Amino acid sequence: MSRRAWILFVAMSLIWGVPYLLISQAVAEVSPAVVVFARTAIGAVVLLPFALRGMRTVWQHRWPVLVFALLEMVGAWFLLSDAERFITSSLAGLLIAFAPVLALVVARLIGLEKRIGTLRIVGLVVAIGGVAALGGGGMEASGPWPVIEMMLVAVCYAVAPQVAATRLRGVPTLPLTAACLSVTALISAPFAALSWPAETPSGLAIGSLVLLGLVCTATAFLLFFRLIADAGPARATAIAYVNPVVALALGVSLHGDPLTPLIVVGAVLVLAGVFMATRSSLHETEPGPRASAHAESAQSPT
Repeated sequence: MSRRAWILFVAMSLIWGVPYLLISQAVAEVSPAVVVFARTAIGAVVLLPFALRGMRTVWQHRWPVLVFALLEMVGAWFLLSDAERFITSSLAGLLIAFAPVLALVVARLIGLEKRIGTLRIVGLVVAIGGVAALGGGGMEASGPWPVIEMMLVAVCYAVAPQVAATRLRGVPTLPLTAACLSVTALISAPFAALSWPAETPSGLAIGSLVLLGLVCTATAFLLFFRLIADAGPARATAIAYVNPVVALALGVSLHGDPLTPLIVVGAVLVLAGVFMATRSSLHETEPGPRASAHAESAQSPT
């Protein structure tokens, strides 16, 4: 990769590792619906001026776009924000690492992947073992529901790219993103209004919401599209393996999340398992072009 591509890669790894911490700060004072509305409304306002030229194509695919938005943003971001009321930002970041694994399973079920080989099955088992180690190391949730929510987030992130790969081919990415942000803001607005805080949130919470929308959503998408153009989709999606590490480091250093040797082992196992599960072995059949297109579009911001 070029020097600029490396700079973009590092920047994106940091930017998409930060949302977990910001969401954790925000949901301490505002509802998940307010978090989703704030970040998508800000993101839409910033991106729409750059995306108006391609909106006709988006409108021609309006129903698949709606389904994609419901999965990728409405459902995933609400569940993520709600779960972070009960789990640490570090654990949230590590659990999201399962999304590429689930995306592989979904791709196999609908025929975008020919088969799942031994290496990938081993990777899945290793990743599950890593999650068990995280729990044993003290990184726990207050009940099973937050963990279920995070798994549902991973499912949303796994299914949404399949919609893009099969129903949104040829739709420009920037207009698609701006449209999805706008749809999500409109859907979440009434729920945000009903749960609006009675008292003005602190500067920390407001700042977290602004950073979520301006940096981790709008700016992140613009930089990610530039990174894809400079380094190619395959290299760009490698960010998925760095984000959880950033989330863990920030959660421990800035939010006081626990860090024990067993948690470190669990984090390594999760990332190693995800890497194995999403990489073909030398003896596996190479995926077809539609599967490749799916894999290249699978990375999404939290």
